[in-house]
Amino acid sequence: MKNKNEKAREAEKMFMKYLNQHNIAFWYIQQDINTYSNALKKYNIQRPDFLILIPNFGSVLIDVEYKLPLKKYSKFCICDIKTKKYETLQKKFNLQIWYAFSNDNIHYSTWYFIPLTKVIDLRKQFFVNKKKYISAPINSFIQLSSKQKFTKLLAG
Repeated sequence: MKNKNEKAREAEKMFMKYLNQHNIAFWYIQQDINTYSNALKKYNIQRPDFLILIPNFGSVLIDVEYKLPLKKYSKFCICDIKTKKYETLQKKFNLQIWYAFSNDNIHYSTWYFIPLTKVIDLRKQFFVNKKKYISAPINSFIQLSSKQKFTKLLAG
């Protein structure tokens, strides 16, 4: 059985495979502490996993996570502390940040995408476990099959 870190790395690897399959330009962001500048440390921000480069548009930062939805409620729980750190990064540096979730139970055949701005809006409506997690209904995500292009997210 895989531990949490192994599942996280597997999700990132499968997302990389998805991006390469669709010829999407990206940088995988090394999570090593030595690749994180001292200037950024003072902001108490979170570092996402990928920088997606979209010609004639710009870039989007993506935090890829291995996540299973809560079966009983058809929701994903999103860490509020991490979201607050991403919120600081987004505001301070005018960056677009999205979450992307999938898992091996569905063989990474579907990716669930949600922009950070929507997660922040959901924070106002849905909290779980004394505000440690934001409860995000599955229908608040954009779902893409592994055969659909990432650029579909930009259409709507």
